[in-house]
Amino acid sequence: MKTLQKFGLFFYFLLPLVKLAPPKQHSATFYDPGLATLEETIFKQSYEDIIFKEDYEDKPQDAVKNQESNDMLLFHENELQMQRDEEILSEGSTNLTDLATCLLCVCLSGSVYCEETDMESVPALPKETGYLYARFNKIKKLKVSDFAEIPTLKRIDLTGNMIQDIEDGTFAKLVLLEELSLADNRLAKLPALPPKLTSLKANNNFIKSRGIKANAFKKLTNLSFLDLGHNLLESVPLNLPESLRTLNLQV
Repeated sequence: MKTLQKFGLFFYFLLPLVKLAPPKQHSATFYDPGLATLEETIFKQSYEDIIFKEDYEDKPQDAVKNQESNDMLLFHENELQMQRDEEILSEGSTNLTDLATCLLCVCLSGSVYCEETDMESVPALPKETGYLYARFNKIKKLKVSDFAEIPTLKRIDLTGNMIQDIEDGTFAKLVLLEELSLADNRLAKLPALPPKLTSLKANNNFIKSRGIKANAFKKLTNLSFLDLGHNLLESVPLNLPESLRTLNLQV
């Protein structure tokens, strides 16, 4: 009995000297590829756990507050990273549009092939497109916005569509355009043409003589090929350039 009393007394005095262990930390490894590598993140988490344990042994309440502050800081850092990612996606929206066009068509070395796809309008073209082939579709109208951002175009082939209307200035910014084919459409008049044009095919339309302005070809000093066959012309167009080598006006 005396032995048990001595042991109980010893345990009573020893108990205050034992510190309670800090609460168990949940080991949740956070990994954000935009902020750090996986190895760096694991190292950072382990280091923070050690610091928390040491602080808790000295000042438990302050350690908990510091841990909560670190969590909040980490939350804000990741919130900012998400905002940056959204801004990057927004800036790359044009690229996404280009990608959509190239899924529908075939994009190859500056050339875009959109043939027999049943499209009803000119698609958004990738920047620096040099050659567009959109033959045998259902395009009914050409707009200024179709080519306004693609001044690099050198050849446009829209043969075999249903084009009836071309907005004024559609080809105005295409200073490098050399070849244009509007054959086999439903045009009643010719649009204003770019100055460096060397070849124009507008055969098999419904173009009448009054649908061609008197100075339509006057400034086309590089034009060497002109096909206006199988239209509704009543006379030879005026002011044809001396550079012409081939002219087709077959009825």
